[in-house]
This record gives sequence, structure tokens and C-alpha cells, in this order.
Amino acid sequence: MSEPNDKDPLVRGVRRREARQRRWLREGEGSVARRLAQIGVLGWIIVVPALLGIFAGRWLDKVFHSGLFWTAPLLMLGLALGCWSAWKWMNAP
Repeated sequence: MSEPNDKDPLVRGVRRREARQRRWLREGEGSVARRLAQIGVLGWIIVVPALLGIFAGRWLDKVFHSGLFWTAPLLMLGLALGCWSAWKWMNAP
């Protein structure tokens, strides 16, 4: 048989799961406080870019006297960026 290829997604997934299993055996189950802290961080990862989008949009709307022309798209962009960041953070190896 040939050696498993590192570019194969199945091989990468199995190795990542094995590494997580070893880490869990070494460190044990996390505390409730740690889980709550992770949930809080996850919330801030999503909320902060959305708020920045709102503030930047409102500022641009004031400068250009454009109603909500900039606020709505920048809010959506901030939410998308926050959700993408949260997804990357949750799926980090």
C-alpha cells in the first residue's frame, strides 16, 4: 500500500480528529467558566464588526447626506465579516 497523501481531505480530517482526541486526553474536559468565556468571545467576534459597520455607515451617511444608503450595506458587511470570523475561530485546529 502507498503512504496516505496529506492533500487528501479524509486524511487531514482523521489527523485533526486524532490531535483533538490527544489534546482532550491530556487536558481533560474544560470548566463551565471556560465554556461561558468562549461563548462570550464568540458573541463579541460577531457583534464588534457589525457595530463598526453601523458607526462607519452612519458617519458616511452624515457626510454625504444619504439617509441609510451606507449604513445598511456596511451593517451587512460587518455581520458577514463577524460570522466568517466566528466560523474560522470555531473551526481552528
